[in-house]
Amino acid sequence: MPHGSTSPHALNEAFTPAKTHPEAITGNRPGTLGLHHLPSGAADLVLLGDLTGQYATGSYTRLGVDRRSVSLRGDRQGCSDHGHRITAAIACHVARVGGSVDTLARLLLHPDHEGGRHVRNIAFRSGHSRAHDYVQRVWAGACAAVRTTVAVGSRHDAVEDLATLRARIETTPWRGSRGRTALRVLRAHLTFAEVAGGRRHASSERQAAEEAGISRQTLRDAYEFILKPGGWLHRLQVGHGTRGSIWYLGDGHSRTPQSRCRTTQYPPDPALEEWSAPETEVMADIDSTVLSHLMGHDAFARHGLGGSALVIIAALHARPHQTIRELTNTSSVSRASVYKALGRLRALGLAHQTTETWALAPRALEGFGYSGSWVVQEPTSPGQGWDDVARRIGTAGLAARRVSLHATERMAYRAALEALAGHRRKALFVVGKNGQKVLVPTPRGDEVPSEWRTPDGTVINPATGSLAPDWRVATDGRLILITPADQRTYDELVSQYAEAINDWESAA
Repeated sequence: MPHGSTSPHALNEAFTPAKTHPEAITGNRPGTLGLHHLPSGAADLVLLGDLTGQYATGSYTRLGVDRRSVSLRGDRQGCSDHGHRITAAIACHVARVGGSVDTLARLLLHPDHEGGRHVRNIAFRSGHSRAHDYVQRVWAGACAAVRTTVAVGSRHDAVEDLATLRARIETTPWRGSRGRTALRVLRAHLTFAEVAGGRRHASSERQAAEEAGISRQTLRDAYEFILKPGGWLHRLQVGHGTRGSIWYLGDGHSRTPQSRCRTTQYPPDPALEEWSAPETEVMADIDSTVLSHLMGHDAFARHGLGGSALVIIAALHARPHQTIRELTNTSSVSRASVYKALGRLRALGLAHQTTETWALAPRALEGFGYSGSWVVQEPTSPGQGWDDVARRIGTAGLAARRVSLHATERMAYRAALEALAGHRRKALFVVGKNGQKVLVPTPRGDEVPSEWRTPDGTVINPATGSLAPDWRVATDGRLILITPADQRTYDELVSQYAEAINDWESAA
């Protein structure tokens, strides 16, 4: 056994002395919290572990060097990441019900609680002191997360939470072309979340691309480079077949989303008024509702007006009559791009200038539910004016072609799934038993016939009729080869196989 490690029983006594009594675990002692204080889902996570694989997404894969392909992680690294996510989730549940770090330690170190396997493995390999430090760190992070989040308990709370998130998105500067694209993608997911009634929602790549008015590859770039690293969007479950992925909207832990990790451009001279000084800086301020209604239209495609004009229109609707300097701050668009976008909008009759201020044309948003008096109405279908703008700039029909392409891709994908499902082996034969039909499947190549094995699991060599001492038969009928270098017993192999199947089902 490595230096500093100890047995699980000794660890429980050293780490939480006199607190592993069953009454302490169930919370029957005065002043203690137990499983019955936790929600039913949290109690199942502690007792049974992650049976649904909710916390396994991303644990066993990682993004490749090319930032596009996905490669597998090592088994130990993937299991460790998966176990850490389960431990952090349990810590958050305990913190929300008013528990303490001692309560968390009791739940995680109990030998019958599957959710605490990761902590017990750390204690077994590295000793109770490292396990204690690890639980302390997880508890500190859980307390910080609980303090900075709001528990949503009703539909009204969910609406308020999404409204707060929408305001945060609207006042966050999204600079650069990638930042503006990420804003469109994030606003599309916020629309899906509002329909779902909470931050957790389902969406496929094609749905989000159609809502944001961009291609799937541009959507993936926004996911990988801006939204996921910035803490704005988390994929909880990868979609498969006809089911979309499960997403969760975050608050964004990065202070300012950047369009690129590295840039070769130096900050401009302050005299150019490219960016305002911190003491006089105006916060970003756009109307994301207008943005969500316009971003899927052909006029704002890549080779059309683009994201700069889209964000400027949303900023002018939120605050009419702004100067160039104010638009630079509220829309988070560079000064040169503001001039270029406003020039195109004025040429199309969508914006006008009064002395030094700019505003939208009185009927610029007609057809999207907005009148010239800046009163928000119910959204309707796009008006004739925007279709005419798309025809004039040569982008008419892009959205329809994108929808048609996605429909064709869906049909081809579902046809491939049906063909794959049809490759199953047929049944060997059907026999009647007590008037009922019994289906007998074709035996697999690694299954051992009953005449080749004994009741105790030993394998009989069919060629010689003698026993094969190096082979055993598992409970599912599969062969197990025990080599001289393997010192584990047959029962240990069967137990490890059952644990491996449990881990695999949890990850899947």
